[in-house]
Amino acid sequence: MSVVRYDKQGPVAIVTMNRPDYRNAQNSAMTYALDSAFTTAVDDAEVKVIILAGEGKHFSAGHDIGTPERDVDVSFERKAVMWWDHVDRPGGDQRYAREMEVYLGMCRRWREIPKPTVAMVQGACIAGGLMLAWVCDLIVASDDAFFSDPVVRMGIPGVEYFAHPWVLGPRAAKEVLFTGDRFSAQQALDWGMVNRVVPRESLTEETLRLAGRIAEMPQFGLALAKRAVNQAEDLMGLRTGMDSVFGLHHFAHAHNAEVSKDSLGGLDARSMKERQ
Repeated sequence: MSVVRYDKQGPVAIVTMNRPDYRNAQNSAMTYALDSAFTTAVDDAEVKVIILAGEGKHFSAGHDIGTPERDVDVSFERKAVMWWDHVDRPGGDQRYAREMEVYLGMCRRWREIPKPTVAMVQGACIAGGLMLAWVCDLIVASDDAFFSDPVVRMGIPGVEYFAHPWVLGPRAAKEVLFTGDRFSAQQALDWGMVNRVVPRESLTEETLRLAGRIAEMPQFGLALAKRAVNQAEDLMGLRTGMDSVFGLHHFAHAHNAEVSKDSLGGLDARSMKERQ
């Protein structure tokens, strides 16, 4: 079974994470399969809009930190090329290299896709799941969607693609991080993090409707408009802020490795869920 499905409906490409048994937790295999699917969509002149979806009840539970298919020790052909291959590197070098490529590097790469992207979110969108939704230009959420970034419980300041102050605003970002609590789709809408909240049974229909409306616009104009907004965000500090926080993120990993049994503060997917 492919960990990512690629479908096309007219001018709309649908890229679907396909690990529903693990709530679409992101291992490296999925990350590189997503990159391949996005590349296919970008290179297809007929595709004008890309939808990112998750198979099953949930969009994504975040990074894979505990499934049988976790693949942190496997090499893949690097595409973001933000750092060297992490496999066989010692200590912090290994973790920094992997996260710079697979998490921060890939998310930045996907943010710059020259075609509009729409995240179609249902159920859980947790930590690394937020990263995937945030790199998309628009987010349509079902009324049963919920969000959180609980990694402060690990002693970590936030996920690698640290866009919190820009997509939530500083005060909401602090509340989300300080408490680790879930917040609803309606709260996300009130904060301006998502564009629309729709009934679960209408999620696919409404997302396709929005994508179809966007696809009526000229492709080059869409690409330039996207780049204009992204550049404005970067001028407001998004990219440099993210660079700074990525250093804090890895300082936290190093601290955890010294004072606990691993760089995640001794927590895994099960213990994180139990503390929700």
